[in-house]
Amino acid sequence: MLEDLEVGEIEYKSAGEFLTGLKKKFGGEDKKMVKVAKLKRLEQGERTMEKFVQEFRRVARESGYERRSQVEEFKREMSKAIRRKLMEAERPSISIEQ
Repeated sequence: MLEDLEVGEIEYKSAGEFLTGLKKKFGGEDKKMVKVAKLKRLEQGERTMEKFVQEFRRVARESGYERRSQVEEFKREMSKAIRRKLMEAERPSISIEQ
């Protein structure tokens, strides 16, 4: 697309028009990719586990992650103290509910 602009094959009157053309050509945002990226940035932080689970499920819903991948991502994003206790448990959790 940039090469076409440089040689004058495509002309745009504004940056907004260019961005609209770019989105049309490349399909805009892929919803699954956006959900996966948001899921990877999610952290428990100061939230209670209940609030974190709610937020995680909301974001994970359309990510395309399989159940096992969701559980691994969930463990990675929870607070370190809780994650450590889960790792030290006699029976490791295999679901988000556990």
